[in-house]
Amino acid sequence: MFKRILIANRGEIALRIIRCCREMGIESVIVYSTADAQTLAVQFATHAVCIGPPKVASSYLNQNAIIETAVKMECEAIHPGFGFLSENADFVKLCEKNNITFIGPSSEIIRKMGDKQAARELMIRHKIPVVPGSKGLVASADEAFLEAKKIGYPVLIKASAGGGGRGMRKAFDESEVKEAFDIARREAMDAFGNGDMYIEKLILKPHHIEFQILGDREGNLIHLGERDCSIQRRNQKLMEESPSKALSESLRREMGEVAVKAAKAADYYSAGTVEFVLDKSGNYYFIEMNTRIQVEHPVTEMLTNIDLIREQIRIAAGQRLGIRQEDVVIRGHAIECRINAENPVDHFKPCPGEIGFLHFPAGYGVRVDSDLYAGCTTTPYYDSMIGKVIVHAETRLEAIRRMRRALEELIIEGIETNTDFMHLILYHPDYIKGNYDTSFWEEHVEEILKWDRDCRKGMENE
Repeated sequence: MFKRILIANRGEIALRIIRCCREMGIESVIVYSTADAQTLAVQFATHAVCIGPPKVASSYLNQNAIIETAVKMECEAIHPGFGFLSENADFVKLCEKNNITFIGPSSEIIRKMGDKQAARELMIRHKIPVVPGSKGLVASADEAFLEAKKIGYPVLIKASAGGGGRGMRKAFDESEVKEAFDIARREAMDAFGNGDMYIEKLILKPHHIEFQILGDREGNLIHLGERDCSIQRRNQKLMEESPSKALSESLRREMGEVAVKAAKAADYYSAGTVEFVLDKSGNYYFIEMNTRIQVEHPVTEMLTNIDLIREQIRIAAGQRLGIRQEDVVIRGHAIECRINAENPVDHFKPCPGEIGFLHFPAGYGVRVDSDLYAGCTTTPYYDSMIGKVIVHAETRLEAIRRMRRALEELIIEGIETNTDFMHLILYHPDYIKGNYDTSFWEEHVEEILKWDRDCRKGMENE
């Protein structure tokens, strides 16, 4: 087992990894920017090294600085968390060249699955259903016109190296193609440094279903059930839950087996997710594989009692997967709400600032992943997510009620957050009944915002 691991990330996921390392008796080294000098991750890690200013290109994306720190601090491995360099094949190659274990799959696997078009072609060869789309990359808006006409509207213009909702735009007719293509490519260049684009048929109002995968270097692969990630804002997930109400037991079993088949096609090892869209007729299509730990991984941990970060580290250290598919038992229901520093009634404008009074919910079946503390400052330099509230209960309705209670207990003073907005979603009839898909946000946001404004007015008048 490793003696010392460098964590190339920040925020709640860095703190999550530090805690796991401490439990495993592994020393942790956190690299951080000057903006994060006072964070809990920096305070709790065994060692902390500042590698640059707030700008991500000079700190969290500074590959040479991270590798140099790992070598200097005699770290045997690097855990990338999610985002930043977690799916950067060049960085993994750099780790490999410096004899540092990357806690994740190989650079070859990441490159193969990170290129969305190449991943599609691989799935097609292994008879995994994929969304109809362009046969290759689309080099220009003019080519996009031709491909969209062949595929049929509406279409989804996607970055080949994309992820996290970035580099994706919808086009419902010819008049929207050029602008959608240009915006998506520009966004992809800014986020990933890669402007390669392709086009898929846009499946209207699908469920976004992902299966959690675990595999070791010996070829043992299992899935740990699904997560329904259909509550999204502009392709960014807001809430996740499991099991999904959209799946029957037979369809769940079938999709799980296909997810494992897809991972085997990629010779995958480590933790990862195979993602599908599910249409109203029960047809499902592979859309991508994320070769990293997900933001929403606690949902699966609550259901299975399996520590995914621990398993990642064990697999990276060369240990055999100690869990068989028949050992995986899904118990009850889990829901996660992402808490963002933003003002819903002001167009969800980010709201960084100093945290005043802070109280996290607790009690049976409640978990909070966050690096906030009273007196800390949330910065404007990074993603606005400042925490996650996760609940577990025996049934879905009990989980909804528990999440309502947990969000009612959550107090974050000093900044605006989306807590009240998330709380209101839990009262929407369509959510309660499970009658929602990826169109939920667009169809109900104004309605929920009105509820939010009315609630605020009512509190002001008391």
